[in-house]
Amino acid sequence: MENTIEKLTQELVTKNPEMPTGRARVWIELLWSDFEATSAKAGNNYRGTEYTENLVRQLITSYGDKLHLFAGRNPKYAHLLDNSEDTLN
Repeated sequence: MENTIEKLTQELVTKNPEMPTGRARVWIELLWSDFEATSAKAGNNYRGTEYTENLVRQLITSYGDKLHLFAGRNPKYAHLLDNSEDTLN
């Protein structure tokens, strides 16, 4: 799974070159875990890592260049994605 996370991180950095690699990785991990947790809470059967990978890839394709705008408006993620002390490179 580590390779998958790395690959998705690079895809996000390519889509949004202004986003540091460390911050992109945080986004990928958040999107991945949030989807799996929400799906489990809804009582859905686990569909596997390939399904989650495809979903995260779709989010990167659709919103990757705008993710940095989302963080400031959502308190759930703002503290994790605050750019003021960006040490995640």
